[in-house]
Amino acid sequence: MSTTDTAQAVESRTARVLSEVFAPWVIVIALSGAVAWRATEALVPTVAWGLLIATTSSVLPMGVIVWGARRGRWDGHHVRDREGRLVPFLALLVLSGACLGLLLWWEAPRMLVALDVAMIAVLLVSGAITVWWKVSMHAAVAAGAVVILAVAYTAWLLPLLLVVGAVCWSRVRLGDHTTAQVVAGTVLGVVVGGGVFALAL
Repeated sequence: MSTTDTAQAVESRTARVLSEVFAPWVIVIALSGAVAWRATEALVPTVAWGLLIATTSSVLPMGVIVWGARRGRWDGHHVRDREGRLVPFLALLVLSGACLGLLLWWEAPRMLVALDVAMIAVLLVSGAITVWWKVSMHAAVAAGAVVILAVAYTAWLLPLLLVVGAVCWSRVRLGDHTTAQVVAGTVLGVVVGGGVFALAL
């Protein structure tokens, strides 16, 4: 194998690792716990609220995606095919909406309600875009998470946007998105995800 082939193989492996480690469902689980902790600063409420949001906005929707991928309804757990995203989007919206209802019913801390509202807003906008174009959900979720954490904790977390850049690179490197699609996803996450979260507080 030539030096060029070796370098390309390393790049491909790195891109795959980044795409999996920073997949939307993984980020949402971590973000749910982080925001729950900031909102409550107590272990039991953090676990309870974090599990509720993570389960409805990540674990169960990912179960739907994996189920569909195994049955050939779409092309894999990242749902690369734009046309295959309708059912996962609808499942996410229904489950996130149910979560929002429970958060309001159980009088959850405002910050947690803001988080769920922000995630629903990103889903609605990205779903509308997906009707005619493929936007990167990896970029949107990663960028939105960074801004949400910066708003919830401190602006010193904004340099984590460099990680978002790495995630965007991985999606383009794997051929799953164009540069325009990851840029659009990043803007979507920052403006809609981060913006709605800040406004809803």
